[in-house]
Amino acid sequence: MEYKIFGCKVNKYYTDEWLNSQYLKDKSGVFIASCVVTDNAKRKWIKFVKETAKQIDNDKKIYISGCWAFKSGEVQDDFFDIYPELDYLRWKIEILWEKPDNSKSKKIGFNNNFSLSQREYMQGEGLNIKDKLKSLPQIYTRKYLLIQWWCDSYCTFCLTVKKRWKHYYRNKEDIVAEILDFENNWWKEVVLTWVNLSAWWLENTNPPTEIVSWDRIPSRFAELLEYILKNTKIPRIRISSMWPEFIDEKCLELFKETRINPHFHYSVQSGSSNILKSMHRHYDWKYIKDLLEKTINLKRNDSVEVSIWADLIVWFPWETEEDFLDTYNLVKEWLITKTHIFPFSPHTTWETVPAWSFPNQLSDKIKTERSKRLENIWEQVRNEFIKRNIWKQLEVLLEVVKNDEITWITKYKWWSQNYIEIDNSNFKIISWDIKRNEVIRGVLV
Repeated sequence: MEYKIFGCKVNKYYTDEWLNSQYLKDKSGVFIASCVVTDNAKRKWIKFVKETAKQIDNDKKIYISGCWAFKSGEVQDDFFDIYPELDYLRWKIEILWEKPDNSKSKKIGFNNNFSLSQREYMQGEGLNIKDKLKSLPQIYTRKYLLIQWWCDSYCTFCLTVKKRWKHYYRNKEDIVAEILDFENNWWKEVVLTWVNLSAWWLENTNPPTEIVSWDRIPSRFAELLEYILKNTKIPRIRISSMWPEFIDEKCLELFKETRINPHFHYSVQSGSSNILKSMHRHYDWKYIKDLLEKTINLKRNDSVEVSIWADLIVWFPWETEEDFLDTYNLVKEWLITKTHIFPFSPHTTWETVPAWSFPNQLSDKIKTERSKRLENIWEQVRNEFIKRNIWKQLEVLLEVVKNDEITWITKYKWWSQNYIEIDNSNFKIISWDIKRNEVIRGVLV
């Protein structure tokens, strides 16, 4: 079964499950994990599906899962009404539910995930999955582990909230059971992932105050991190994208632990309080600035410098040059080493979002110009960050090994704890035991 993944780490997690599932075991074709984050992403899907249909044999199917396939958490029965340009491929396309365990029901919601209800999750009744993934083929070096699902926040730019189901989460015993399974099978890094993972164990993803203050954060995410550190020995724990409003002082204290990778990715979206309010986010510029300052100044026990990534949206309706500069200066002043830049998508085709109807939509020229300026500044910040790490000792997880057929030189590729991409040319190895999925110590040169 060939596959193509678009979108977020949630899709990576479920692609792994689908490719190892009994349902697809004896089937052939192409599995597609889909995404609807922007209109452009949707257009890519239309094009990719059409091109794939031309290239595969008539007896093979195209299996589609991910946000493209859902509505309100259910398999989208009106899929071909929304995407009529694919109707001629109806005979070749099969719309899948979110995960293989839902094979007896189209419903993707509280009562189907891991066959446990939301109430059972909240009561802490875990599911023993120690034998579930053992000996199955894997498609990644690091392991993506979902701890929480979906969102109730209805940001004005977001279509995903309409596609997926409401926020719910796994209990800590179940999460640790899966980490131990990875650990016992010699995996070295687990990535805690999401949609809004820092809202773990909350009743919903909306904080009690419109603008969050540091002393009124209800999250128990730190409790989960503490439990994982205490009950597992896996050497590398990476935390995926986090919504900033649920990161408290206890979380920041745990971020100093050497087993937690010093790389933190915040879903910021904007540095402007005015734009954040229009987006229906739950924090303002001051809150973000305080969080970035606390994060960048973490004094870790291993002395490794922290890297910060951020999701940012430019070209949002009403975004003035002053609003944009608030975002630009946030990247520059608080050393954001990479940004995922999303030009605002009004979703004018197929399905829409609230902000598509806002006045003061900006031109494509402004979008391109502001995106480029943001790219330039974070590249400058990242280059300086890499320079500061030269001749510093880092640990890397070997992910890619390739033998050059011409030179016969073996080429390696790694990521450091603080997410610097490393290969043969810029890393001097101290401990020489090179195996795939092994943690190796060396110096950046």
